[in-house]
Amino acid sequence: MTTLRRLFSIPSARICLVILGAVLFLAVFGAALAPYDALRQSPDILRGPSAAHLLGTDYVGRDVLSRLMAGTRLSVVGALEVVLVGICLGVPTGLASVWAGRAGEWFALRMSETLTVLPFTVFTIAVAATLGNGMSQAMIAVGILSAPTFFRISRAVTLGLRSTQYVESAELMGASTWWILRTHMWSKVLPNVAVAAAQATGAALLIIASLAFLGVGVTPPTPTWGGMLSSDLGYLELQPWAPLFPGIPMLLTVGALNILADCVREAGSDAPRARRGLFTRLLGRSPSTAAVAANPAFPTKELDRVTV
Repeated sequence: MTTLRRLFSIPSARICLVILGAVLFLAVFGAALAPYDALRQSPDILRGPSAAHLLGTDYVGRDVLSRLMAGTRLSVVGALEVVLVGICLGVPTGLASVWAGRAGEWFALRMSETLTVLPFTVFTIAVAATLGNGMSQAMIAVGILSAPTFFRISRAVTLGLRSTQYVESAELMGASTWWILRTHMWSKVLPNVAVAAAQATGAALLIIASLAFLGVGVTPPTPTWGGMLSSDLGYLELQPWAPLFPGIPMLLTVGALNILADCVREAGSDAPRARRGLFTRLLGRSPSTAAVAANPAFPTKELDRVTV
């Protein structure tokens, strides 16, 4: 609860939550609120924005705004599916590898390294060719390749906690591994997993867009942000502004997820940090030296009063 209170006290986090809330709203109600059927074609092809079509029409006369609203669901669901598969495969194995012994630890590390070096595009295309070209098959393949990220994070945190005195005392008292994980480990691992999940969701949105660009995962005419971007690139001479419509929601969503991950990391840290604005986080700049000096990690005024 303390982490949540700190998170809501950060202005950048509140802005990102509003953006992500709007995206989530479109993912749930976008298809129902769309002014037209996302698949309905009309003779008005490649028309610019107008009163009838606020964002214009595409190369077969479909309403761009309707497709953008309807495509939000598949884009978001696909990204969440990738993260869910990565968490389910990476976190339990990362926790278990600490107690698995040398053989189990060696096997888990080798599997993690193997999945890390696999190119996600080639692996996803191979899985789609084997299991069929579908959204779920492609997202499961990408989720498998994202599992090493969650494996390494959960394992690193658990390794650091296992050497603490209270965990060693619990083991000496005869506490079970499951009790130690539930009582002492999970509350420390969860914030780090949440940060990684936020960043992985943003990366998954970009991966879905790139796969849709290659025709893997979602097949036309099903609307997705990446599929719309791919089809718009073929008509840049007639509609040079068209890629902006799917590109801006992708940019806002990925940026909000990355900034929110940074805010969660800051809120979960006990060390005092200088507050950074939204644009400073986007640029990845660290707090200035003067700002850090204004809020030192140690009470220098009290230390200055101590005399030897």
